[in-house]
Amino acid sequence: MASPSETRRALPANRAGSAILDALRAAAANLEAHLEEVNELNVFPVPDGDTGTNMLATVRASLEEADAIPPGERTLPRVTAAISFGALMGARGNSGLILSQIFRGMIEVRPERRLINGLDLALGLRRGSETAYAAIAEPVEGTILTVIRETADAALAAAEHDPSLRSVLVAAGEAAQLSVARTPTLLPILHEAGVVDSGGQGLYRLLEGVLGAMHAETLAAGIPSRTTVRTPLGSHGDDDGWGYETMYLISAGGVPLDLSVMRRELEGIGDSVLVAGDSSAAKVHVHNDRPDQVIAYGLSLGRLSQVTVENLDEQALDAAEARAPAFTGVPDQGATMTGPAVVVVAAGEGLARAMQSTGARVVVRGGQAANPSAGELVAAMRATGAVEILILPNHPSIRLAAEQAAALAPDLVVKVVPTRTGPEGIAAMLAFDPRRSAAENAGPMLAAARAVRTLAVTRAVRDARCGGRRVRRGQTIVLDADDGLVAADPDRLCAALAGVASLAPGFELLTLYYGEGADLVEAELLAQRLAESIQGIEVEILHGGQAHYSYLIAAE
Repeated sequence: MASPSETRRALPANRAGSAILDALRAAAANLEAHLEEVNELNVFPVPDGDTGTNMLATVRASLEEADAIPPGERTLPRVTAAISFGALMGARGNSGLILSQIFRGMIEVRPERRLINGLDLALGLRRGSETAYAAIAEPVEGTILTVIRETADAALAAAEHDPSLRSVLVAAGEAAQLSVARTPTLLPILHEAGVVDSGGQGLYRLLEGVLGAMHAETLAAGIPSRTTVRTPLGSHGDDDGWGYETMYLISAGGVPLDLSVMRRELEGIGDSVLVAGDSSAAKVHVHNDRPDQVIAYGLSLGRLSQVTVENLDEQALDAAEARAPAFTGVPDQGATMTGPAVVVVAAGEGLARAMQSTGARVVVRGGQAANPSAGELVAAMRATGAVEILILPNHPSIRLAAEQAAALAPDLVVKVVPTRTGPEGIAAMLAFDPRRSAAENAGPMLAAARAVRTLAVTRAVRDARCGGRRVRRGQTIVLDADDGLVAADPDRLCAALAGVASLAPGFELLTLYYGEGADLVEAELLAQRLAESIQGIEVEILHGGQAHYSYLIAAE
């Protein structure tokens, strides 16, 4: 039994789950109110800052899971488990992935508790920090990792003197704000750019929202929990139709869930099977013509909630029309391919076509400011029908989500090839050998990707200092694959020419992928000027269709 002092200082059991959900909803609303502020804290002055957007999408995925629990059943364990599961599946971008790990660690502290006080919160923050650090191969200080660690330290110190929730939350919020302000002193690139860490600022805004939720008059009314899910690209046979999409959350009955057995059984009655979770609860997603069979199977194992059945035939035409301008003429080779399957992320229709024409089984929409979630990548892997999978994220901000997707599919052999750009992805696909295993392909594909030097041509959205150089708003800037500034000029073609001139000699082929803001006429003019300025090179032009970047230039 809880002590009288604990009862006074803690959330009672009959409303702890709902209170946590209300606090998360308020946190999300506060982050949404400061979304542009967080997005604009981009180290590089390019028009694709998306840290706040990724963090908000991750929190919304948590809310979608937890909101579906009936109000009378919102116990603390059920709500926190749903929050963690939703974040893991919905994590987008590096900031969203780290946030999902923080949530995951927080619920590992005293999961059996029916009350939660300030000490529980402080211990949860510390465990969340440890989990986030463990998820990153090479943690960097001066980022959201530093902010969560210093926030947890301050929360624990406060809890030793006063374990009330309000006291600990105030200390955590103040520490987060101070930690964010110090990030430029720890990370030189932030100091040079004149900004604080965007992920850390997003975390501070979430904590600020939670503190505000303690006042009834500031409690957020809520944000829409329904999220838009990107669909893996690829055609579907017109003869048999699309059928139904059945989804539900299953809680184990008397026997723990065996996820491998569940996947095997569901794959026998449908396709695009996704089963993710643990032995106590799992999320199920299946496409077939008999949703009653999918539901009946779930009922034989436990209790179902969040059951949805969608008629995909009714949605297919609308979805196809929505995708048609961006992704047309992409052949479906999945029926004839053998060996490991390759799942790639593409930022534009031309890049998608190029990768699928060289053997990619499934292409997922994505790229900077449009990151696919870990759950969407899992669904794409399942859609291939293969046991061995190679994932090409084609952007640094998607790599962590790809690695999390691999962890969420333990029954598959998954190798993430850390490609950084679309052209690197295309080069990697040219080295793909379907006769070899995923493990045998991963090394040669990465080597081929790194052999290509990529430049990205975009515009500066604010005055900034990058790589020791001053950049003015509106100028065209050229970045390398590691986001290093290599050229800047008011004229786009002059900037692109200067960027190519900065490359070490030795390349024989330049490929120009033109995208947002550019057209074929300008691309041909740029190609002509490049051919005139560099003796003996060949220049190819392809429509990449990527957002934010006028050109992606590949040198090989």
